[in-house]
Amino acid sequence: MKVTVELDDATLAELLAATNERKKGPAVSKAVEEFLKRKKAREFGRLLMEGAFDYPITNDEVEKQGL
Repeated sequence: MKVTVELDDATLAELLAATNERKKGPAVSKAVEEFLKRKKAREFGRLLMEGAFDYPITNDEVEKQGL
């Protein structure tokens, strides 16, 4: 899907450098994907800390198994 986004020149230059992309479209796409991946990881971490998951084995048992 095509989307129109307005970025100032400095932000666009920084985005291109940060993503190692030459074209604007792939740079924006890569940045959005990375943003969403990090957001999901933060949410998963929050859920872990709140005890939302009930695993049948302890962390020590996981480490003993080399998982």
